[in-house]
Amino acid sequence: MIDDVRLARAYLLRVAEPPAPEVVSLVADLGPVRAAELVRAGKAAIDETAARRHLDFATKDLEQAAIRQARLVIPEDGEWPGWQLLALANAAARDVPGLTEPLGLWVRGEARLDELVDEAVAVVGARAATSYGEQVAAEIAYDLAQRSVTVVSGAAYGIDGSAHRGALRAGGATIAVLACGVDVAYPVGHTDLLVRIIGQGAVVSEYPPGTRPAKHRFLVRNRLIAALAGGTVVVEAGRRSGSRNTAATTSALGRPLMAVPGPVTSAMSVGCHDLLRTAGATAVCSAEHVMADAGRIGVDATTRSDEPARSTDGLDRVMLRVHEELPSRGGLSAERIAVGSGVPLSRVRALLPELELLGLVQKCEAGWCRGTG
Repeated sequence: MIDDVRLARAYLLRVAEPPAPEVVSLVADLGPVRAAELVRAGKAAIDETAARRHLDFATKDLEQAAIRQARLVIPEDGEWPGWQLLALANAAARDVPGLTEPLGLWVRGEARLDELVDEAVAVVGARAATSYGEQVAAEIAYDLAQRSVTVVSGAAYGIDGSAHRGALRAGGATIAVLACGVDVAYPVGHTDLLVRIIGQGAVVSEYPPGTRPAKHRFLVRNRLIAALAGGTVVVEAGRRSGSRNTAATTSALGRPLMAVPGPVTSAMSVGCHDLLRTAGATAVCSAEHVMADAGRIGVDATTRSDEPARSTDGLDRVMLRVHEELPSRGGLSAERIAVGSGVPLSRVRALLPELELLGLVQKCEAGWCRGTG
């Protein structure tokens, strides 16, 4: 028996081409079931659904997904990557164009999506990559996967494919975010690669089963690549590469942006060099650099003998974000910490006592202050 909430979200994903800020707002105000009822009946004056509201294929979409061992993951599910996608909601609240959160995500792969993205880095770049770029992408992804970091990319030819293969070769997890349905093998030449990705990670899309790829959908899906990862590495990019769109979204979401320098004579490194010069990207040459820049994901302080120990060494990425939100002087309420860090309020309230036990935070008149640890 398919529940009404899942049916409603499946229906809305079919009738509203992402991103759909008006529909997302309607769902936030009325809930998915009531929002779907109004859209279906034509009682919601929303241009985003006018052309497709008659396409009530929700049951069929869910059944077709099940046949292909796929599922619809929605915000009401435990495996919904809520705090990662909260960055999109925050960006939408700031009126950043095109950065609305998804209504749901179609997923193929047995691993839980929230666990896959708990520690994840996006590795992206040009389709027309050079052998240098493909080698670097594969090596960085391999080393990240060996450190239990999930590699997120877009399954395209060139850098994306090399990144996925590097992670798979290390026996690690990788996520392919598609600009088509999760049951559509695109590009066709990566059919076998997608099967391997499903086996060791997940294939993800907000587009319903059977949706064909389209040029505009690649730019739309790039926001998901940036949001699901804790940071983005651009390995190679031409002057007008689509991966620069992912880079811009990464910066808009406040996530670490990294770029791999290349030969100054290579057209495929022009985009990376521009990101380093003008977009605030950090130059990285290895997985160790990436992990140091992307919130110190997985860094074991005992292996970094060249650096003095810090009181925050050993904190996971979420705890570190909560701690770093506190000012050096004064304090903040849990609500303000949640807004500033992008960590859900319930998680903030659970983590603050843990940080207090470590001596890193303490209660004060203004709420929570940095501790003396």
